Amino acid sequence: MSKHHVFREYYEAILVAVIFTLFARTFVAQAFKIPTGSMEDNLLVGDHLFVNKFVYAPHWDTPLHRILPYRDIRRGDIVVFKYPQDPERDFIKRAIALGGDTVEVRGKGLSVNGEAEVNPHVVHKDRQIIPDTPALPASIRNRDYFGPFVVPAEFVFCMGDNRDNSYDSRFWGPVPRSYFKGRALFIYWSYEAQPNSHEWRGWWDRMRQLASVGVHFFSRTRWQRSFSVVH
Repeated sequence: MSKHHVFREYYEAILVAVIFTLFARTFVAQAFKIPTGSMEDNLLVGDHLFVNKFVYAPHWDTPLHRILPYRDIRRGDIVVFKYPQDPERDFIKRAIALGGDTVEVRGKGLSVNGEAEVNPHVVHKDRQIIPDTPALPASIRNRDYFGPFVVPAEFVFCMGDNRDNSYDSRFWGPVPRSYFKGRALFIYWSYEAQPNSHEWRGWWDRMRQLASVGVHFFSRTRWQRSFSVVH
């Protein structure tokens, strides 16, 4: 076998692998890292997730689409979406209400369509209740008092499980249906990390982070969270 033929076989194999990886990342699944504490204690900073990207995709009438488990967003789903105020950034929150639903928060208590929320993963780490007074800007009082607000059609109202430390739809509004990228499936790796460590602070900082992971991989990996299903 000539060297040219061997080179071509390797080239084709690598090209197919790259195309398959890009296809899977675009349409099937994508890795996502939890950067902040807005979903604590359910999801922790440093949890690495696999996200199902085709579950909310448009469903065409083809044999392939008939067998794939497509469905629409449901209340309670943990979802990844493009942040409406900066679509280049991805956020992860819980879908709280869909188009036509009425959302209301009173003294930290959430209700949807008049029914109190039942979610065992919700935490309130600040006992103080911010009063509902016009003297405070909405950016402050909306944390503990919000609405009633009717979610528009083709939008989804999203909130973090860590309700006192979540920048979510209470502050910047519902998310367009077209902005959703997928549903969180499971944690494949969890590593004790600092909040917002994903933000770019230069090559030196990134190299320092990688070196730290190499040194502390075994001691800071949360082994008990590996392959945990996200609820």
